Amino acid sequence: MGKGPLSGVKVLEFAGIGPGPFCAMLLSDMGADVIRIDRKGAQGGSKFDITARGRKSIALDLKNPDAIETVLKLVEQADILQEGFRPGVMERLGLGPDVVLKRNPKIVYGRMTGWGQEGPLALAAGHDINYISLTGALHAIGPKEGKPVPPLNLVGDFGGGALYLAMGMLAALLSARDTGKGQVVDTAMTDGATSLMSMFFGFMASGMWEDDRYRNMLDGGAHFYDTYECSDGKFISIGSIEPQFYALLREKAGLDDAAYDAQMDKSKWPELKDKIAAVFKTKSRDEWCGIMEGTDICFAPVLSIGEAKDHPHNKARETIVEIDGVVQPNVAPRFFGTPSEIQGPPPSAGGDTDAVLGEFGFSADEIAGLKDKAAI
Repeated sequence: MGKGPLSGVKVLEFAGIGPGPFCAMLLSDMGADVIRIDRKGAQGGSKFDITARGRKSIALDLKNPDAIETVLKLVEQADILQEGFRPGVMERLGLGPDVVLKRNPKIVYGRMTGWGQEGPLALAAGHDINYISLTGALHAIGPKEGKPVPPLNLVGDFGGGALYLAMGMLAALLSARDTGKGQVVDTAMTDGATSLMSMFFGFMASGMWEDDRYRNMLDGGAHFYDTYECSDGKFISIGSIEPQFYALLREKAGLDDAAYDAQMDKSKWPELKDKIAAVFKTKSRDEWCGIMEGTDICFAPVLSIGEAKDHPHNKARETIVEIDGVVQPNVAPRFFGTPSEIQGPPPSAGGDTDAVLGEFGFSADEIAGLKDKAAI
């Protein structure tokens, strides 16, 4: 049993890739007992599979009726079921919400897809880049002269998908504990990524946002909110929006030219961007850190993944840790009454089958019988 605020919560995770494992990792880090259901014969267990950390794995032949019945027996004792298949797959397996909620009326049935469970695109294949294309997010990210730039797969998969699924399932869990009734949580990455754009929809409605890249305050259009190259080819970031922060930026960078007085005059931004870019190119990234880091300028060096672990702030907070030779993010968020922790390494596919079934009340003879029937 893990420690943390979700200690005692039992989660059945149907194995997947990307945002599904990441969501289950978050739950595990917060203390939930996560059981991953792998397909029989699946590979897995690499210590580099960070998002698979901290759970147990059982392997089942989900085409075998005895395996499906085994899952339903696990369902009876679980609090959450999490799946990320295309719409209709779980129903065809005999594990759709109607069947599962009949076996356990209190269970939370979490579903995550790119397009959602319904709609014209529901059954189409896709990836993060496609989902965020429909939201306005991808269009807004990238250089003025050029094409949109994928923000890794952070906005759709992990932000709009995994985090909304985790939040939705935990909200439904609270409701189930109050009412005794579970429910389905339909998490679509298109919905979540659009939700993340709420502030920008407001900006658009108020006339504060131009629907074009690199012409707005937060998309790199403003000279006081962007990244800049230094003399050593490395980059720094500034976000000096508020007047007092902008004034400090001017002081520390020596921006005495009266042209900088027009901070919020958008027509002046291109000219001022060129001027300030030339200033930042006069010193190295480390030199600018010595001048600006830790001040109210709103400044930070732009670090690579490899550099991030060595930054003093990250080291002081143990934001990044090393386990079994693998550098990886520590748990987030942090709890001071019921501390979270990484529960363990990624499991090998099916490596905990016998132990998990035993914990759920299956006898040795029942487990042997399932093996004889090739269900596990």
